[in-house]
Amino acid sequence: MKGLSRAFVIAALSYIAACMHSARAAELVFTSWGGAYQDAVRDAWLTPFSRETGIRVLEDTGPSLAKIRAMVETGSVTWDVVASSGVGFAIGARMNLFEPITDAMVDQSHVIPGARNPYGVPSEIFATVVGYSTRAFPHDPPRDFADFWNVAKYPGERLLPALPTGVLEAALLADGVPPDQVYARLSTEEGLARALDMIRAIRPHVTFWWSSAAQVVQALASGDGVMALGWSGRFQDGIDAGLPIAMSWGQSIMQVGYFMILKGGPDKENALALLRYIASAQAQSRLSHFIAYGPTRTDALPLVDPARRDLLPSTPERLRHGLFVDIGWWATHGRRVTQLYTDVMEGG
Repeated sequence: MKGLSRAFVIAALSYIAACMHSARAAELVFTSWGGAYQDAVRDAWLTPFSRETGIRVLEDTGPSLAKIRAMVETGSVTWDVVASSGVGFAIGARMNLFEPITDAMVDQSHVIPGARNPYGVPSEIFATVVGYSTRAFPHDPPRDFADFWNVAKYPGERLLPALPTGVLEAALLADGVPPDQVYARLSTEEGLARALDMIRAIRPHVTFWWSSAAQVVQALASGDGVMALGWSGRFQDGIDAGLPIAMSWGQSIMQVGYFMILKGGPDKENALALLRYIASAQAQSRLSHFIAYGPTRTDALPLVDPARRDLLPSTPERLRHGLFVDIGWWATHGRRVTQLYTDVMEGG
């Protein structure tokens, strides 16, 4: 009996452990910045992914680079897949905080040239553009970044991001630098100073420096500013909601969003399953229905409803005329440039 009881206990414990492993393996944690974007990701990808695979997706918010680094360096990673873009993504990749993702893991053969990165799967393309109040400019509205800086022709308060990615590029484009020379100029002290001087010139007309994409849309709609540099998808949300705002596609700064797997994440296999899912053409085309960000696959755009397609940043024409953010440049210069930008914001 004692032997039988011991065998029974061992078998029972093994069964419980297997069940616990199975329960853990059937879920993952996705983390982004909340708001309309995370709502769209949930509707387009997370919910249907769970329905099709049986893998439960838990959600969290606030994936700051500092928090990601602390998790990885202390071996206490609780997030499986994290969404990011721009400076944070580029610096995090250089700090070895993300798992490499090979073609064997996730097929990215159809990804738009320039969007691929070995440490993340491109999730969407969004753009920084000029948004404006249609009450302030019902006729002859601003068309490009030069118009944003032209306070004589387009008077009124401006709204600028609290972070510099896209703003420095827009400043040089507004000052007449050709798109293919922007990063070469920014890589020189003279060119960087030129961009910062442009921001100093517009600073007296900046009513506030926004840190929330929803905040800038509401500010334009309520009259707290007449013109803003902001994200195209968020402006489109406001337009769709009937707010008195519009945006110009005369010039744009394109950015790519990425989904990454953190080093030492709890469940790499389930994380890869989600990445493979969001990388498919069908899934890529679906996000645009919920938020006006463009797919990252060349074969996904034709799957988007034509009326919706015209609102997206990744149409062939807009890709030709947009400047893609160079995340390699930002990984190298981002910390210093962010401090210089902050100094200008504060009156320096």
